Amino acid sequence: MNYLDSLYWIHERTKFGIKPGVKRMEWMLDRLNNPQFNINGIHVGGTNGKGSTVSYLRSALVDNGYNVGTFTSPFIETFNERISLNGLPISDDDIVKLVQRVKPVSEALEVETDLGTATEFEIITTMMFLYFGEIHPVDFVIVEAGLGIKNDSTNVFKPILSILTSIGLDHTDILGDTYVDIAKDKGAIVKPNTPIIYAVKNEEALKVIRDYVEQQNAEGIELDRDISVISEDEEFTYRYKDYELETLLLNMLGEHQKENAALAITALIELNESDIVDLDFNKMIDGIESVSWTGRIEQVKERPLMIVDGAHNVESVEALISTMKNYYHTENIDILFSAIKGKPLNAMVDQLKTIASTFYITDFDFPKALTKEAIFDEVRFDQKVLVDDYVKFIESYEGDGLIITGSLYFISEVKAKVDFS
Repeated sequence: MNYLDSLYWIHERTKFGIKPGVKRMEWMLDRLNNPQFNINGIHVGGTNGKGSTVSYLRSALVDNGYNVGTFTSPFIETFNERISLNGLPISDDDIVKLVQRVKPVSEALEVETDLGTATEFEIITTMMFLYFGEIHPVDFVIVEAGLGIKNDSTNVFKPILSILTSIGLDHTDILGDTYVDIAKDKGAIVKPNTPIIYAVKNEEALKVIRDYVEQQNAEGIELDRDISVISEDEEFTYRYKDYELETLLLNMLGEHQKENAALAITALIELNESDIVDLDFNKMIDGIESVSWTGRIEQVKERPLMIVDGAHNVESVEALISTMKNYYHTENIDILFSAIKGKPLNAMVDQLKTIASTFYITDFDFPKALTKEAIFDEVRFDQKVLVDDYVKFIESYEGDGLIITGSLYFISEVKAKVDFS
């Protein structure tokens, strides 16, 4: 089995959709001698901010001399980046070896149980635990949750620390359509006697998380209560306990990134105080400040201005708009938009309309992608235009500025197909 065969087999699992629950994961991992229990893992969940927070943690730990594995989704440029070592995707050969180990186990799952077929995400998550728990052990593994927490494939290991970056209205078809419903699901990231660092703005959701922390006897560390972020233009000051870090300046734009960085810094301080890491604070700050994260308010072209951003729910669209207003000060900006099923389209579009000159609508090749016609019919905006060939449209665009957004899966395909030079 070569690399392309392996990828084909993994991607073929997408037809089995999303099947919440961890029983298939537990069965497969048990067959592989439970590698997930061999890792020093940090669990990162939340509606928005997971990927950035993982990057801040990884960069700071690597700069402090640690070997760090990460598990993230979706991929933006190459499939292998979902399982990365010190910020670099694992090799094609590693993917092949992992599939050779996991494929027979997933086939046995179908034959020997009535749990059904393993999904694509379950297969990749199993591969990650096998890689870092047995094949290539590392000092730390930072595991980004997929969808929710309670029934997510990643919710099968014992973290040394957990982070909940935010709670917003996303995946409402699966997690529930209120902040309380979603908080009850994501609250499962709170584990007994384990530090949990969280940033939850909605009051009802915050109460749910605080209740979980109390019930689990966890050490709850809360943004805006225990952690302070004092913003001063592009810089910020961080405060927690007796720690104060001044004039921090991130590569990543936006107020939300300052909060994500603050969660990562707090996690690192906690690990340092517990003697789990030996932290050089200067190296930590350098590592965090240097992070850039592809597909997150990423300027891919200067003239005309083009920004690629994976905003895919109301909260991430709000962060995008706020950052555009604060940093780019552009008046006439066009939007090229596509999305997948199950997203709050109208609410996202209503936000984007506040900065949009013309709303261009397209679609892309992905099983859950909406057709451009379906999006067009939903969008309540006079200046809306259908785009058949988005590659040609982007490469010949001559307006004042273009934001390409609506889905991480969409911008992943855009970055693979479009020449921005």
